[in-house]
Amino acid sequence: MAELHVLAARFDLRVGGAASLKAKRIALRPILDRLANRREISVAEIDHQDSWQLASLGLAVVATTPGRCEEAMDSAERLIWSRPEIEVLDVTNWWLETD
Repeated sequence: MAELHVLAARFDLRVGGAASLKAKRIALRPILDRLANRREISVAEIDHQDSWQLASLGLAVVATTPGRCEEAMDSAERLIWSRPEIEVLDVTNWWLETD
């Protein structure tokens, strides 16, 4: 049986300049869409849905090697950091145990 590795992350973000929930959604949509199109990554807004300028994204990567998980998460993190309207406040990563 192939090994299963799961890496999860929480990204706490500030959406600069967002004066409404609609503006926040517009700023987050390109990130959510690009990450959702990557087959090894799942992403969801997990907190601060009612806040104009704060957002928390939860990401999970499933792969057959830890290195592939880390590569995919690093790529996702670079995408988030590349958005000038998004300030990354905190990033927390953790491995989920599988047996």
